[in-house]
Amino acid sequence: MPTALIVLAAGQGTRMNSEVPKVLHKLGGFPMFAHALRAADTLEAEKTILVVGRDARAVAKSAQDLNDEIVVVEQDKQLGTGHAVAQAKSALADFEGEVVVLYGDTPFVRSETLAKMAKAREHFDLVVLGFEADDPQKYGRLVMQGDDLLKIVEFKDATAEEKSITFCNSGIIFTSAPIIFDLIDAVGTDNASGEYYLTDIVEVANRQGLTATAVACAPEETLGINDRQQLAQAEAAFQVRARADALKNGVTLTAPETVFFALDTHLGRDVVVEPNVVFGPGVTVETGATIRSFSHLEGCHIGAGATVGPFARLRPGAELANNSRVGNFVEIKNSEIGEGAKIGHLTYVGDADIGAGTNIGAGTVTCNYDGVNKHRTQIGKNAFIGSATMLVAPVKIGDDAFTATGSVITSDVPDGALAIARAPQQTKPGLARKLFEKLKTNKVNREKDT
Repeated sequence: MPTALIVLAAGQGTRMNSEVPKVLHKLGGFPMFAHALRAADTLEAEKTILVVGRDARAVAKSAQDLNDEIVVVEQDKQLGTGHAVAQAKSALADFEGEVVVLYGDTPFVRSETLAKMAKAREHFDLVVLGFEADDPQKYGRLVMQGDDLLKIVEFKDATAEEKSITFCNSGIIFTSAPIIFDLIDAVGTDNASGEYYLTDIVEVANRQGLTATAVACAPEETLGINDRQQLAQAEAAFQVRARADALKNGVTLTAPETVFFALDTHLGRDVVVEPNVVFGPGVTVETGATIRSFSHLEGCHIGAGATVGPFARLRPGAELANNSRVGNFVEIKNSEIGEGAKIGHLTYVGDADIGAGTNIGAGTVTCNYDGVNKHRTQIGKNAFIGSATMLVAPVKIGDDAFTATGSVITSDVPDGALAIARAPQQTKPGLARKLFEKLKTNKVNREKDT
């Protein structure tokens, strides 16, 4: 059956004490709602509906930056979770497939758990995700009779007996589009909050002769984020999970607790990551590469067998081919580095193409910005760029070409040519002493005047 996702992201998030909508706060480098979407990837949803509230435009833009096929609908008034899901009805008109309700501030549900709910859907009309809580607090309680879920009782409305139940509601629901919207239409507001509870659809379903059940997951999958402390705890939990997954997939982390991942970080088998490395969004590292200590990577691709760092910064658009080398205090942005090329240290490479086997000397800069526009530097294969070369773009350096140390290159250099662009050295005997004496005298005179 085709599947649609309804992701609820309309909460006010007042406890975050922030001008930023709660679901836009970052977790693993991405807005927290993106984690729920990632968990549902295996469902191969045909449609994704994001229900937004506060700062709808900002949330909508963030969502569509992730996936321009996400449909964003707005919940103008906060009238409960049932009312929030109802806002997706028009976007799913004539859709007869499965519907999964997820939450933008509950990022840790696993793909395997959603698959288990899908399996249960083969036998029940409505499937709810629950968890056994050591301390149920104010969670809604799942009232079971064998495998059948009779109702969900919100804490405010629960009796003393119902509050003793430890099987609690996560809020995640798996059913079909026709069923969920028919059930929501029958939900009222006769409760302690005067809201349309999504949880009430279970009791309505039972009255209508439909079947309902609950699938259990680990409590940590239901962790919600409501304030900064919980956000920090969620980040720590995400990193623990990401590190464990990397190790399981054949990555060496020499000090796992010091490495930080983004939601979409992809590391190939036998990658080695040394201590204190940060992966921002959009990083792929191929098999056998080494990322050395104190490097920061974002929006880049590292080829097999390449080495990066220590103390390297790779910015968006950096493409390193197989067996290339980027050393300490090197920054690369929007550039392609050819196979086996070497950029040893203390260098900035921006908006450049560097051929295979080329060596870039220390202190080299591609001067790519003229104050208005960016320009590109092109360097051929097996070239040698001497230390402290300034390459003033746009400029082309040919295959097997050589630039002398300390040159400022403003014109193209043909294949195999040597370019020297520096003024001849002039040495003035004794002038240094005279200059220093003059400077000292001038300083003394200024101090007397003041």
